[in-house]
Amino acid sequence: MRILVSGLGGAMGREVARLALAGYRGAALAGGVSPHGCDEFGVPCAPDFSAAVTDVDCVVDFSHHSATAELLRFARKNRLPLVLATTGHTEEERSAVLAAATEIPLFFAANCSLGVALLIELAKKTAAAMPDAEIEIIEKHHDRKLDAPSGTALAIAEAIREVRPEATVCTGRSGHGKRTPQEIGIHAIRMGSIVGEHEVMIGTASQTITLRHEAHSRALFAEGALAAAAFLQGKGAGLYGMESMISM
Repeated sequence: MRILVSGLGGAMGREVARLALAGYRGAALAGGVSPHGCDEFGVPCAPDFSAAVTDVDCVVDFSHHSATAELLRFARKNRLPLVLATTGHTEEERSAVLAAATEIPLFFAANCSLGVALLIELAKKTAAAMPDAEIEIIEKHHDRKLDAPSGTALAIAEAIREVRPEATVCTGRSGHGKRTPQEIGIHAIRMGSIVGEHEVMIGTASQTITLRHEAHSRALFAEGALAAAAFLQGKGAGLYGMESMISM
């Protein structure tokens, strides 16, 4: 399975490259795209998609959401499966992703961790089983992370809203006033070198369930992305996510 890494020069791109070079999930590193260059892996690394290698089985993207339009054009033109693992997309970019999924197999996940996927599923089931419980989400990341709240925290909230359609998402609560029963509060912490932590508190006056996932290294996201690339092999056009893998 030949992999093209978008964002090869970044921290996550390098993690994916190292795993692909080691043959994780049958992957082989075929090339990369990075505006800043990256020649440490011995494969062609283009500054943009106009010069990227096309003889690949999947594109794995860990670049920046602002590159989404160019990335989607490349994948659609060359009919390539795409694993989109960036976060912070605008509504316009998300709409473009949905449109592209009608033409190519597209795996879209705010967080490629299998553990986080299970956390989301458990949070959704707990919220459904405890309809009167209040829900708060706390996410922690390193001080270099640009988007807040995290894409994963938003994904948890949106999953809960599938079983609680009346719920509203409240990010960074402030001011003076009582929380409403429908609120899902999200709180973002940025500090030091925290890789990623997500905690979901679901509680009533009599009991609280706390679900928590902690990432110990960035390697887990790279592992998930390559597992997603392997999952897409042989799939038809469509939008896939982590729930697609854990439901198998």
